[in-house]
Amino acid sequence: MEKTPPKIVVVVPTYNERANLPVLVGMLMHLNVPNLHILVVDDNSPDGTGEVADRLAAGTPDLVGVLHRGEKDGLGRAYVAGMTRALEEEAEVVIQMDADLSHPASAVPAMIEQLFAGNAGVVIGSRYVEGGSVAAEWPWHRKALSGWANFYVNAILRLRVKDATAGFKAWRADTLKAIDLPSVRSNGYSFQVEMNYRTVARGLGIVEVPIRFEERVDGESKLGVRVQIESALAPWKLRFGGERR
Repeated sequence: MEKTPPKIVVVVPTYNERANLPVLVGMLMHLNVPNLHILVVDDNSPDGTGEVADRLAAGTPDLVGVLHRGEKDGLGRAYVAGMTRALEEEAEVVIQMDADLSHPASAVPAMIEQLFAGNAGVVIGSRYVEGGSVAAEWPWHRKALSGWANFYVNAILRLRVKDATAGFKAWRADTLKAIDLPSVRSNGYSFQVEMNYRTVARGLGIVEVPIRFEERVDGESKLGVRVQIESALAPWKLRFGGERR
């Protein structure tokens, strides 16, 4: 009897992404990855993204699901909610990616392949390993901020991850369970750092594969001052906050 392919769930948080979401869903569906599903986690977007997600789910109920949350509560909380739902639905691989088309959907098959090729607990779509890059449209100050953030995080936490702030990842379900996903405290972009830190702290492997990170196609970035401050404080909280190994 033919073995059933592992269930893969792509978790996509959304807030005001009504133009980008259908494009991303189409890209993922055309990958023809066996047993791949998409879970949209919408934070009550005022632009109607949730309604767009519902229409996509109605058209392909076996492939697309929607988790509606009552308010905008931060990227980290959206990911925890979506990943928890994916694990409850017996996903074996959980992929996290942004809805703004900055993460190349074409890299998903390679990330899944790398996840099963060795002992990696998580595979990161990385801008800063050989072969990776960022959009030419990025101004110098954004490149400098991103480079500094990775240096800063690694200097404090010694993660030995070149793209420690990346948000495009493929997780083994067992890894998410081992790091105690529901107890993750960070929100915003510091969520990415805490997830990496917990993975390294438990001796689980992190592998990076190169991607080209694109500028968002439509809409506005959510990287505000409050998020930047939280991200700056997060590594120190993790280092001295008593995270159990």
